[in-house]
Amino acid sequence: MAMNPGGASVTGMTESEAKEFHGIFITSFIVFTVVAIVAHFLAWQWRPWLPGAHGYATSWLNDAGGLVAHTISQLV
Repeated sequence: MAMNPGGASVTGMTESEAKEFHGIFITSFIVFTVVAIVAHFLAWQWRPWLPGAHGYATSWLNDAGGLVAHTISQLV
């Protein structure tokens, strides 16, 4: 299907509406990404998830077996 340069777009938006939507979308994406980065940094500071970080010998991933055992014992 060929696009009509002078006619309506596929989305039904005018060029100015599309540019406005794009600007809002990009701004929202950047804000979301910054919030996610900050959240990951704070979670890393609270509980590092890789062994050896911040002087910890193990991470919480190594304690997953204990967590599963505890959860199962609470259910039984």
